[in-house]
This record gives sequence, structure tokens and C-alpha cells, in this order.
Amino acid sequence: MLKSFPPVIGPDTRILIIGSMPGEASLRARQYYAYKYNQFWRIIFDVFENGRPPRDYADKLAVVLAHGLGLWDSLARCERTGSLDSAITRHQANDFPTLFRQNPAVQTLLFNGQAAFGFYKKAFGVPQKPFSVMPSTSPAYAARTYEQKLACWRAALCPRQNAPLAQRHTYL
Repeated sequence: MLKSFPPVIGPDTRILIIGSMPGEASLRARQYYAYKYNQFWRIIFDVFENGRPPRDYADKLAVVLAHGLGLWDSLARCERTGSLDSAITRHQANDFPTLFRQNPAVQTLLFNGQAAFGFYKKAFGVPQKPFSVMPSTSPAYAARTYEQKLACWRAALCPRQNAPLAQRHTYL
């Protein structure tokens, strides 16, 4: 049985980014989004750090937290061969109700792809907080270019510069 990571969250976290389950490279490295072809960290650093490369994993987490973001996965554990979400079986959701009670500043949920949203919705129903389903940063999701993904993520991560979340739709 594969096990996910604890949440990356701080007292100022307003936006929680929710993945499905870490892939093989991430589980081996014990780091969120560690697969070198996943575009998550590139997007975060393009949006918030003018494209500077991250120094290390601690730098990545510091940037996330400094910008009021948090990270967690829909699933606490599952069985899966390989890294594809479509191969996930026997899964158990993370305890989001407790996380939200303990972190009341979380206002918005961004699901990193349809699978993350699907697993969350199956366990808890449609979120009671404003949310968006984002284009997955996984290289397996190739329906959009990097530039298209970046534009969607930038719009969701910088809502003061864009329309209120309640007026936006799923980015897929």
C-alpha cells in the first residue's frame, strides 16, 4: 500500500493545491512533484519567482508557503502499479474535514487535474469552499501546452489580478 505525504500548510495558507497521489519518483524522493517532467514547480516559480530556478526542495516549499499556498493529496493511501492515476485501486482519502478545522485560513481549493478532484468528490462530495479543477501539471496530460497551463494556473493563483473565483470555471 502506497502512502502519501503530510500536508505542506502554514497559518497563512489561503489556497490549498490538491493532487491525487504522489507518483513513483515523488515517493522515492519523498517530495511533492519530484518527477523531473512534472511542470508543477516550473509553474510555481514562473508565477511567483519570475522563472528563477529553485535551489532545492526546501526553497520550493518556502516559496509555496510564502505565497499563502499549501499542498496535499486527495488520497492518503492506495495501491497502484506505476504512476498513472488511472492505475489507482483500493484508495483511502486524506482527512480534509480535520485539516480545514485546524487551518481556517484555507479559502480556496485548486485541484491539480481531474483525478485529484474525482477522488476528493467521491469521498466528500462537491467542496463547500470555492474551487477550481486545474489542468494537470503531469506530463501525462498533454492536451494543453505549457504556456496554456501556465496561463490557467496564473489566473487561479493570482485571483486579485483576475475575476473572482466564483466567476471562473474549470480550466480543463
